[in-house]
Amino acid sequence: MAQENGDWLGLRDRLCVVTGGGRGIGLAIAREFLAVGARVVLLGRSAPGLAAAAATIDPDGSRSSVRACDVTDTASVAEAAGWVEGTVGPVDVLVNNAAVMRPGALDTLDPADWQAQLDVDLTGCLRTAQAFGAGMLARGSGALVHISSIAGSNVQPSSGAYSAAKAALIMLSHQLAVEWGPRGVRSNVVSPGLVEAPMSAAFYAVPGIRERREVFVPSRRIGTPEDSAAAVVFLASARASYINGEEIVVDGGLRRSLMGHIPRPGY
Repeated sequence: MAQENGDWLGLRDRLCVVTGGGRGIGLAIAREFLAVGARVVLLGRSAPGLAAAAATIDPDGSRSSVRACDVTDTASVAEAAGWVEGTVGPVDVLVNNAAVMRPGALDTLDPADWQAQLDVDLTGCLRTAQAFGAGMLARGSGALVHISSIAGSNVQPSSGAYSAAKAALIMLSHQLAVEWGPRGVRSNVVSPGLVEAPMSAAFYAVPGIRERREVFVPSRRIGTPEDSAAAVVFLASARASYINGEEIVVDGGLRRSLMGHIPRPGY
């Protein structure tokens, strides 16, 4: 048993691939995997940037590898998957974290920007699932964890295709769970709420924004990348072996607090 040998999560020496692994939530996920004894491969568009990021979490490079990969390019994804399987080893876990934000109101949004966002945030996840999932399906075991957002179930206006893409990603994960579950591969989602990460850093640079946002969160703080990383590692682990097709929302209770922000005289 995992608990008997000290590997409570059952992730020791497992190979975990993280897209968008060079910063923010992706890098925090990789760090958490290393902390529980797993090995990691960081994927992203910039190999030098990935190497610099990997050095911060695995200074001697003994437990991590990096590979340039553009999730919008099917050939690039296939090449990265082939390299990982052939050079590093069989993949046990894939975390679909790569994402972009192309803001804009829908009445003026350029369809090219809409499509570009979908190509990363949704179709890119299908490409990586197909490429890295092939080996999992052949071996009859594996876990996929996709990073969506509470914007996937709550409209985030003026954000282009972001809410639509994140909602579709949740459904993609559900479909993968149903189609691949009988073949030994699980698929689940982590949906962060308000998180201070590179994508949102500009918001928190504005004086007073943090305090104005925190008041809406029942836990009264803004999330960190590590909050989401902990949920990812759990879903990837043996402890979640019977969890398939589900979503864990990591938002400090924000999604459940709507009615508390509506004035109710007398209450």
